[in-house]
Amino acid sequence: MPASMGIYIEKFEFSIKGGEKLGDIKIFILSDSLGETATLVTRAAISQFKTDNYEIKRFSYVQELNVLKEILIEASLTSNSILIYTLVDEKLIEFIKEYSKDTNLLTIDLISPLINQMSKILKLEPAREPGVIRRLDETYFERVAAIEFAVKYDDGKDPRGLIDADLVLIGVSRTSKTPLSMYLANKNIKVANIPLVVEVEPPKELFQIPAKKIIGLTNSPEKLNEIREERLKALGLSGGSNYSSLERILDELEYADRIMKRIGCPVIDVSHKAIEETSEIILFLLRKNGINFGG
Repeated sequence: MPASMGIYIEKFEFSIKGGEKLGDIKIFILSDSLGETATLVTRAAISQFKTDNYEIKRFSYVQELNVLKEILIEASLTSNSILIYTLVDEKLIEFIKEYSKDTNLLTIDLISPLINQMSKILKLEPAREPGVIRRLDETYFERVAAIEFAVKYDDGKDPRGLIDADLVLIGVSRTSKTPLSMYLANKNIKVANIPLVVEVEPPKELFQIPAKKIIGLTNSPEKLNEIREERLKALGLSGGSNYSSLERILDELEYADRIMKRIGCPVIDVSHKAIEETSEIILFLLRKNGINFGG
């Protein structure tokens, strides 16, 4: 391999060796992304043979012609070699085809035939963007991480999570903190929520993070009374407890209002809003305050 490839190889090339004896077959894998798909298919194919005499050399993020040329040269100078590729750039693909004709290098295009057939059936042109599936996978795993975050830091379980949160929701009981946290987590936003209880001092971490990352939630006394009464019934408890009394609710709302004013955060009244509507308001406020988030 030419010296100019040194940095590239150090970062993006590795080999999988089957056993002590090498050289019977050498497989070069090229990808404009990580190359996991081609590697998996190749290993599935080689597993059908009772041999350890193979070597797989994988080259990731091949997106430039000069890089491609140098890999092709090495492959063509290597005996018993096969070059397998998953590229979407038509110029690179065409170059490989022409090169294989001129040198008799055995090459296998794993993905283009499938893309072309799908294009005919769907009557759509492919985007031909490298690494699209990787970006989709990353988005999925970011969403999973955000959901796990919301569960871990729900209802003030661990105030240390406030520092790492994209958003912190605060409010008295039954102001939709948990449903909103989960809904926003599905938009890749890491949300923690803290209940405001008259008898409990808010965690010190709440006053150590930027106010623009905090949003207060409130509700009307009548709506809270109704919701809490229904909650008690669902739990098999009798109504009329202190938890659902209007006097207690008013005290809680007054206390929460003082905390929110002390922090200086925006406050949303959720009494007549669906989760989706409140969520849109929150997203607007986050963007307005320059808070970056996924989704």
